[in-house]
Amino acid sequence: MKVAVLGTGGGGRAHAVRLLELGHEVYVGTRDSQVTLGRTEPDFMGIEPFGQWVADYPGIELMNFDEAAASADFVINGIDGANAVRVLSGIGRHLAGKTLMDYAVPFIYNPEQAHPWPTPWGVMPALDPVDHDSLGERIQRALPQAKVVKACVTQEQETVVHPQAVAGGDHTMFIAGEHEDAKAEVTALLRSYGWRDILDLGPLVSSRGMEMYSHMHSAIQFALGGARFGMKVMR
Repeated sequence: MKVAVLGTGGGGRAHAVRLLELGHEVYVGTRDSQVTLGRTEPDFMGIEPFGQWVADYPGIELMNFDEAAASADFVINGIDGANAVRVLSGIGRHLAGKTLMDYAVPFIYNPEQAHPWPTPWGVMPALDPVDHDSLGERIQRALPQAKVVKACVTQEQETVVHPQAVAGGDHTMFIAGEHEDAKAEVTALLRSYGWRDILDLGPLVSSRGMEMYSHMHSAIQFALGGARFGMKVMR
């Protein structure tokens, strides 16, 4: 399968490498490929420059967002939440009819808050939208011809692509969306990653809960000293 991973951060890189291992053709999308390849300093998260990283994976091709989306049969969105709708809207013609697996969280970094939540790495980002709407729903409204499936929101993406790293893989992945065929396609990909327990939460409105869980996930991880973990739904 030809897969576009939109975003060059740690999450996008994790998916790109795993997809390559599984035999897919992988295109990573960025705003300007030449600018991305020309960076020589780590990003604000301390991640090494993309050009240095991708040199170890010659099978991964870096393209501009529109080129990557046009080249792919299946698209994974890892664009940061503040910019995702704008960027995806600009390449919407290349996403029509395709499954778009979205794992982005609508974080607003360094928010002005009366009662900020201090964390080991700075102030906890705020969520916008929250409760009354979700990023997943906004993307679907902006791209009515695409098939948006919210998934991979409740774990770090490194755990998403290697679920067996936590409890031998005995934890739960959640998905939501309006298109049954797209959810089946996402489920097949997740099973190829190693997921055994995939819970379909139903319509895309459920992505509100998935995105809002991000703060709870952070709180648990702080309590565990940064260790990776998973959530298991017992039924």
